Parts: sequence; C-alpha cells; structure tokens
Amino acid sequence: MKRIVLKLSGEALLGEERSGIDLKSLFRIARDIKKGLTRQVQLGIVVGGGNIWRGARDQGLGLERAISDNMGMLATLINALALQNALEQVGVSTRVMSAIAATNVAEPYIRRRAIRHLEKGRVVVFAAGTGNPYFSTDTAAALRASEIGAELLLKATHVDGVYSGDPKKSKRFKLFNQLTLTEAIRRRLGIMDTTALALCRENNLSIRVFNLHKPSSIVRAIRGGSVGTLVTP
Repeated sequence: MKRIVLKLSGEALLGEERSGIDLKSLFRIARDIKKGLTRQVQLGIVVGGGNIWRGARDQGLGLERAISDNMGMLATLINALALQNALEQVGVSTRVMSAIAATNVAEPYIRRRAIRHLEKGRVVVFAAGTGNPYFSTDTAAALRASEIGAELLLKATHVDGVYSGDPKKSKRFKLFNQLTLTEAIRRRLGIMDTTALALCRENNLSIRVFNLHKPSSIVRAIRGGSVGTLVTP
C-alpha cells in the first residue's frame, strides 16, 4: 500500500480564466486523479487558493497579513469543495477536511480520522492550509504528508520539474532528474518555501515535482512513474 499527498496550486484550476475556477481544468484533473488511483494507492490532496485570493497581491494596500492569510484559507476551502464534487462526479469517494471550523461544509481535520478515510479507500482533500496565518499551502502539504505517514509528496507545477534557474527567463538552465532537499535549500531553487523543504527533510519525505499540463502526468506521478524531478532527503 502506498500513501501519497498531491499538492495542487490554486492556479492549476484557472485554466484559461483570469481568476476563479475553470470547470474544464477542474474535471480534467479529477479524471486524471481517478485514472491514477489503484487499490494500492491512498491519496491525500492539498489545494492552494491563489486562483481566488493571494495575500501577496495585497502588499501595501492596507490589509493586515493575518487577515489576508485567513482570506486565503477560505479560498482553499472553496477550491477543495469544487474538487471534491468533481471527483465524486467521476466516481471517486472523497472527503474534505478543513483546518479551520467549517462544519456545515467540511469535516474538521483530525489526523486519525483522515488516516481512517484513506484506509477505507477515500481521497481526502485537506483545506485551509495549516489553519494558521504566515504558513503557505506548500508547508501545509509537507505537514499533512508528514502527519499521515505519506511516502511521497507530489508537487504539480507549470514547468517540467526543478531547474537550476528560472526556465521562463532562459533556456540555458538545466533540468534536474534528481537532487537532494539539502541542495534545493542551499541553492534556493524555489521548489517550495524553505519551511516546507526543511519539514520534508526532517521527516525523510521525498518530493516529486512535475508538469501538471503534460498529458497523463498526474496519472504517471500517482502510479509512481518517473516524471519530472525527484527531490530526496
């Protein structure tokens, strides 16, 4: 049995929209997740909220950081509910667990209950980040993966993996097939924030970074295929 956590950014749900949720992208992701699942896979998902609200956009505009981050947590809950419904429409039993109280629409996050859902073959979508401001959803993904004893953290991005620099700025930068978390932190490669990477290193958790937009990349990543870059402890 393999237990993994998939980290989806809010932007993954944008598709061709400028903000909000593109239903074509949402259902494409849901179908790919279903194709990737087998009886040997237990899957948790952490989704961001950047397609709806990003606290970084508000820099200097007056909102306190804690308030802005709380709004971001609510945005992740909206995305989690949308993803849950899309997954269930394609036949995948799914539960949303929230780190902040939202009992009318989601279960509260309780570690042992989350593990029980996974053992019963349900996908669990973890919403509202860590439940605290100042922590990214990347850190939430590393935290939830560590808590539930996941073997691997999958990071879906818009590029083919981890590069030695920003591939959007220059084609000269090298794509890594594999590197260590220590290297990623030292070289500031921007896979995730330093807190998330350090948490993965402390808990011996590997990260696979891959391109969300390549056909069947989610399917291959969930099934353990060699896609993108593997970042090891």
